[in-house]
Amino acid sequence: MSWRGHLALHYWRDGPADAGRTVAHDLHEGPLRVLQRLYPEGPDVCHHVLVHPPGGIVGGDHLQIDARLDEGAHALITTPGATRFYRSTGAQAVQIATLRLAAGARLEWLPLETIAFDGCLAANHLRIEPAPGAEAMGWEVLALGLPAAGAGFERGSFEQRLEVPGVWLERGRVDASDRRLLDSPLGWAGQRVLATLWFVAGSALAPARTEALLEAAQAAIANDALHPRAGVTLVQPSVLLMRVLAPRVEPAMALLGRVRTAWRRIVWDLPGNPPRIWRT
Repeated sequence: MSWRGHLALHYWRDGPADAGRTVAHDLHEGPLRVLQRLYPEGPDVCHHVLVHPPGGIVGGDHLQIDARLDEGAHALITTPGATRFYRSTGAQAVQIATLRLAAGARLEWLPLETIAFDGCLAANHLRIEPAPGAEAMGWEVLALGLPAAGAGFERGSFEQRLEVPGVWLERGRVDASDRRLLDSPLGWAGQRVLATLWFVAGSALAPARTEALLEAAQAAIANDALHPRAGVTLVQPSVLLMRVLAPRVEPAMALLGRVRTAWRRIVWDLPGNPPRIWRT
């Protein structure tokens, strides 16, 4: 049996900008829902924890998340555990997230890692639509197989897509049979975790701000054991990307977390508080 799930999230600012609260409404169909709404940083930032009760995504499943942020809202969206794409008998499993931000809105998209199990046929698409003045920060962490358990990724494929309409479009497909891609020094170099951290704005970033973001990421990378396989670049005047290849999820997430903390302070003057659900 295949699952079809849809979760619509709407955030808006209730009250004046200097004293209001980010409030939210969610509507779900099928096996996607909000587990918790939290305010560990006070009323300005709404933390949403999303869950998929079946526990994994299999061939034929189609999950869709639509998040809409009104002017001045600030939301942080995360998950309590990894997203798991399991083995398929032929049909593709698909997850699509569309993030729409009005002017002045801020969004943090911080799911825990995505695991592509051996034999999966999967697609994970993320579309970010920021209005001028809106800003979003987030990551995607993909693990092929279960490296820590010695379980490889020998069959199947995984497609990852990141899109900022009219600005940036990236689509990559990893096929388990493509050993040149997976093992070549010009590809994954034998690593099995690919992590991407991004910062997207609705307008071109000011040069001083761009330089500060790049320098913060470069400093964190230089002091990390993963520095030979990590880098950061401004791919468009409004899109900044950091990439990391790693043998395991944990060191990649740790590096992303440090850069996210630095970026959060630079762009929003906020501390890098991790989602509270990760500490429970």
